[in-house]
Amino acid sequence: MNVVSQISPEARHDAGSGPAEAPAGILAAIRPAVVLIVVLTALTGLALPLAFVGVGQAVLPYQANGSLIERDGKVVGSALIGQIFAGDKYFHPRPSATTDTDPADSTKQVPAPYNAAASLGSNLGPTSKDLVKRVGDDMAAAGPAPVPADTVTTSASGLDPHITPANALRQVARVATARGLEEDRVRALLAENTEGRLLGVVGEPRVNVLRLNLALDAAGG
Repeated sequence: MNVVSQISPEARHDAGSGPAEAPAGILAAIRPAVVLIVVLTALTGLALPLAFVGVGQAVLPYQANGSLIERDGKVVGSALIGQIFAGDKYFHPRPSATTDTDPADSTKQVPAPYNAAASLGSNLGPTSKDLVKRVGDDMAAAGPAPVPADTVTTSASGLDPHITPANALRQVARVATARGLEEDRVRALLAENTEGRLLGVVGEPRVNVLRLNLALDAAGG
């Protein structure tokens, strides 16, 4: 008996169509995954970020743009990032441990206080000779004890724009003398630029050094 002749035409058709339909079946299985990736990318990678940007610009534009501070129409800094002030006529910030690449040797780092591109602390432990020496030198330069901790210690980010009121008060006499202002006037400006606890309970009173120094410049001297 001829075995082939016993196979129905329908069975022959089904058997012959398997390999040809395989690619179509694979594409049918992959298509939902591809569509899902495209849709989620559009939603989470484009629509959601744009929505957040739009809401931020509409509701909190100052914060959304980096809390930038301007003077005479020119950006002079951010309320969130400290900067170095030199000279006796300005209040000084706390030390900063941030670094930058050494221009003379790209394999080394050099101190670069308040480098916003390299936020970090010193990571030095209490037994570090370098830390002990640096803090000792800063305490000697700060004057008579007690010395507020933030006068000689760095913040974890290296970018803290604030100092404690106690730290600022120790600098009042120096700033007043350098500017030829009455100490009471400088203390008044300090009080005006001292921020209280959030909602009266969260955090500690603090002084934004940049804002205080801008207020001093506006007061003259």
